[in-house]
Amino acid sequence: MSTESTSNTLSADALRQKIIAAIRTIYDPEIPVNVYDLGLIYRVDVTETGEVFIDMTLTSPGCPEAQTLPASVEQVVEALPEVKKVTLELVWDHPWTKDRMSEEVKMVLGIF
Repeated sequence: MSTESTSNTLSADALRQKIIAAIRTIYDPEIPVNVYDLGLIYRVDVTETGEVFIDMTLTSPGCPEAQTLPASVEQVVEALPEVKKVTLELVWDHPWTKDRMSEEVKMVLGIF
């Protein structure tokens, strides 16, 4: 692996962490937890050219926030200066379950 390739990979990894931090500012209005730690984000891939691919789900297909949450995630990621393009796909496979929540969130919500 060349030094340039390693540098680009590290940059993509660093950008991915910035993206996750930005996504963590979006909270589900029905549950006082951010959508990342709630387990609604299934994939965040970043290319070396600043393209971002996100797979996201909702707690249920009938979620009242079906329009606003994905749009909010897309907006905060697009606002990062290093991001050139965001492709967010709303997915239902694998269905969301409480098992996708982080341990910290389960403790805060009293779910064991």
